[in-house]
Amino acid sequence: MNIIPAKAADHETVRKITEETIRTVYPHYYPAGAVAFFLAHHNAAAIMRDITENCVFLCISDSGEITGTVTVSGNEIGRLFVLPLYQGNGYGRALLDFAESRIAEQYDEAELDVSFPAKPIYLKRGYQAVSWHSIETENGDHLCFDHMSKHLRNNITGGETNDT
Repeated sequence: MNIIPAKAADHETVRKITEETIRTVYPHYYPAGAVAFFLAHHNAAAIMRDITENCVFLCISDSGEITGTVTVSGNEIGRLFVLPLYQGNGYGRALLDFAESRIAEQYDEAELDVSFPAKPIYLKRGYQAVSWHSIETENGDHLCFDHMSKHLRNNITGGETNDT
């Protein structure tokens, strides 16, 4: 598997991964108004902005299939989606490992907003809830999520050292 930077030509691919994952997974956890909010939040313009800022990456399987995407901006992880067909095969773990490693080059801590379906994954990875949020969406529905963070101990620039 390989993780590569997304280019402008990959915009439609990133959008499709994002939309297909949200439309397939999120209705099992959120009401329709919240799902619509997620789709609007991860709109084409936001995706293109992040691509032009060199923040978006694609995960490519050993057979050459594009399986998922992640956005890394500063110390924040966002838009980590693996197509439903490929979930459970380690692609999400690889994307998260990549994001954390990239962040650890400059920051002590990784942060992200976490949806209900992803929360158990991040808890297992050592993330801690910092705050809880609720946004009112269409039809009086609510989008609830946690803001989480994780201390990255192996930070190259100022993290813990072992000077003995």
